Amino acid sequence: MNFSKYKKIFITGIDTGVGKTYATGFIAKNLTQNGINVVTQKLVQTGCTGIADDILKHREIAEMELLDDDINLTTCAYTFPFPASPHLSAQLQGAVIDIEKININTSKLQKKYDMVLIEGAGGIFAPITSNYFTINYIVDQKLPVIIVTTPKLGSINHTLLTLEACITRNIEVIALIYNQFQLSSVEITNDTKKVFKNYLSDKLPDTEFIEIEEL
Repeated sequence: MNFSKYKKIFITGIDTGVGKTYATGFIAKNLTQNGINVVTQKLVQTGCTGIADDILKHREIAEMELLDDDINLTTCAYTFPFPASPHLSAQLQGAVIDIEKININTSKLQKKYDMVLIEGAGGIFAPITSNYFTINYIVDQKLPVIIVTTPKLGSINHTLLTLEACITRNIEVIALIYNQFQLSSVEITNDTKKVFKNYLSDKLPDTEFIEIEEL
């Protein structure tokens, strides 16, 4: 896992509930142990208010104390109580998510840390506003991505579609994280891994394949 040349990385997933938060904390811990001053940021958090639940989880996994930037909401400017896609959760609160506000916060973090890991909400096409999707944000900010997937049944289709979307839009895919907390049968788990590794070898040979097991 050699990500030290990057200043910003976006962590996305093939769907919601695939372990993006765990993977983000796992990466942050690994980088910190290798002497990189890293911070995590959450694009938007739904299903809570105040300090984002995922930010709290990042700190726990990475064995970091809560930061002033967490308390003043720099690491997650938008939290909404209704657990849904960001655009709907914001609408239900009468709010509009301002991408520029998120970018300003990212710039503040970049001045203080070597690297910012930005965790998305949901999959790569999750809508941030009604006509602006996560993939638009990634392209506009020229962010490299790490994609989190699992062995669950159906993940091959979702994963390859996500990878194809990145290729089509010239998004750099640094790594594909195979998060094995949702184990299927041994046969499915092993075959899915084989499919992913073969795909990367053929289409994205510079993309790292990383296996983790969520604790």
